[in-house]
Amino acid sequence: MPTAPISMRKLKEILRLKYGAGLSHRQIVRSLAISPSVVSRYANRAAQLGIKQWPLPAEWHDAALKHAFLQTQVKMKKYSLPDWATTHKELRNKCVTLQLLWEEYAERNPGGFYSYNHYCRMYREWLKTTSPSMRQVHKAGEKLFVDYCGPTVDITNPDTGEIRTAQIIVAVLGASSYTWAEATWSQQLEDWVMSHVRCFQ
Repeated sequence: MPTAPISMRKLKEILRLKYGAGLSHRQIVRSLAISPSVVSRYANRAAQLGIKQWPLPAEWHDAALKHAFLQTQVKMKKYSLPDWATTHKELRNKCVTLQLLWEEYAERNPGGFYSYNHYCRMYREWLKTTSPSMRQVHKAGEKLFVDYCGPTVDITNPDTGEIRTAQIIVAVLGASSYTWAEATWSQQLEDWVMSHVRCFQ
């Protein structure tokens, strides 16, 4: 079933945030509370139409936008595929996630690229074609992996100049690799518990 088009207001917000504010797709998703696939779909369509700036040129009035984006059915295109072997190797590095690698893939292919969800599905399909191993594929919402990462961050008090070291805690959903992180002063039980509370919020 085809996806219902978004409103004209939301379409313009996507274009404004992408070309006017220079936000990444991930930032637009958070700002407008819409799915990554929606942002990717309309950003890809804008690239196909040669839209590269905000404010929009005069010819892109509401009627033209409606016809090009909200009435014309965009056929699914085949875009360039990532090198999955390289992707898999990169994931072994600290602080590298599928989300980060997808954003880099999208930046390398401004003319068109697969949505983050489709990117993850293709990666999981690729994993099935490799030699048997102990790789784990998790169901959506099944598991959340949480731990402190190795690197720390120095934070300077602007009033006193005192430098304190903050610990970085990271939580990753098993299925999508959607990542949350924050800095805390310690790895003590109280900080550990409150980080979990904020993560689930």
